[in-house]
Amino acid sequence: MTKPSHAFEIEQVRRRLEAGNGGYEIVHTSPGLEIGVYVLVAPEPDHQQPHADDEVYVVLEGSGVLNVEGEAIPVAQGQSVFVPAGAVHQFTAYEGLSVLVIFARAGTAEAAARDTP
Repeated sequence: MTKPSHAFEIEQVRRRLEAGNGGYEIVHTSPGLEIGVYVLVAPEPDHQQPHADDEVYVVLEGSGVLNVEGEAIPVAQGQSVFVPAGAVHQFTAYEGLSVLVIFARAGTAEAAARDTP
């Protein structure tokens, strides 16, 4: 029987990704929900494409700008930004930026696999 709740390490994943020059790693997935850690390290650009699901970014460390559909939104540690499904968005103006990514998934494995930051 699967446990209904479990803990996952966000900071450990963030540090590992930061040491490896960035990237995205899923820390939790369940029907309707995906949580991941996304680390961007300059000068590597953010190559995101619009996602099929709504998402929320929670800034864990660093600062930068999240451009959403042409609107520049400054972000820093402790702030969050909602990005609707299908919106063109990309992080810029960062040196090191770590965010927790929360996707409202359609609840299928295909949805979870089709796009990541």
